[in-house]
Amino acid sequence: MVVLYEDNHIIAVSKTCHEIVQGDKTGDTPLSEMVKAYIKEKYQKPGEVFLGVTHRLDRPTTGVVLFARTSKALTRLNTMFQSHEQIRKTYWAIVEKNDRLSGDEAIRLEHYLWRNEKQNKSFVVKPGTKDAKRAVLSYRAIAQSDRYTLLEINLETGRHHQIRCQLSAIGLPIKGDLKYGAKRSNPDGGISLHARKIEFVHPVSKQEISIMAPVPDDKLWHALEQQSMG
Repeated sequence: MVVLYEDNHIIAVSKTCHEIVQGDKTGDTPLSEMVKAYIKEKYQKPGEVFLGVTHRLDRPTTGVVLFARTSKALTRLNTMFQSHEQIRKTYWAIVEKNDRLSGDEAIRLEHYLWRNEKQNKSFVVKPGTKDAKRAVLSYRAIAQSDRYTLLEINLETGRHHQIRCQLSAIGLPIKGDLKYGAKRSNPDGGISLHARKIEFVHPVSKQEISIMAPVPDDKLWHALEQQSMG
């Protein structure tokens, strides 16, 4: 577990594709418990450590995860995440190279998604479908290799598997994401979707905060990151 930022009210860590944010039926130790143990040891806190989960990342996804260390911060961050105000999340995704991705202008996608609980999968459906939710994001190409393109994605809504489902719906499944149409899995079992950056107004100090997670330690990720900076 790598700590990216911490103060008295919040803490942000970098998640790997093998970690879960909260406990599930696998029984694996979640990030929330790892962070609690870290805080307890570092600050020698007696008794139970408070830690609030403000948002989640899918298990195979990597990147920055933000937790609240106080109830005041948790309440305010929850409101910000729900309203999508004063908070901005930027994702990076690797997809197969495509002629449509040659420009660098942002493209906006809007779909209606329906979640199948049994399959733990979302599907694009017609507007007006029962229980369907509107999903909006924008993406642009920021780097290319011989076979792959790196996309930068900004969410306007936060739906179940939104990026994975919407990109798959336009023929751009994320590398390694077998559930949403990728041809093969990644060696580490994860998918090439990375929560790159989170920017927000601090829930207590009101300062502008920007936290960036390093890309996974992988040759392709490093090459595309290097090109995006050039």
